[in-house]
Amino acid sequence: MFMAKPKITNEIQNLVETELRKGASNSRIANLLELDYKEAVEIIDTIKENLRPDIGDVIMFSFREEPMEGEIEKLLTNSAIVRIDWENSSKEMHDLMEEKTVVNFKDIEGFKYQANEEETE
Repeated sequence: MFMAKPKITNEIQNLVETELRKGASNSRIANLLELDYKEAVEIIDTIKENLRPDIGDVIMFSFREEPMEGEIEKLLTNSAIVRIDWENSSKEMHDLMEEKTVVNFKDIEGFKYQANEEETE
């Protein structure tokens, strides 16, 4: 059985991007979209491929298969300058890396939250 690609409206795009930046889980986004999990994940994955991060986003990425976190300080064409958060990153990498590093957009594994955004819930 062939399933058509789901239509992504501007409203869906904005909702998913906002929730990804907040670090929301796929199941939470599926619930907000009122879709079943599998269909929502297809939409999320499509949007993630084209998601351009913002300055101030706190991202998760890996370096030499070690988990890392940091805040985006500057955006380049396909990458970002990230200040590493050593409290939430692999201590083994501390001797190998400076306080900042370049992370390709495609290597961003997730968004933790936006640093300049207040939590209001």
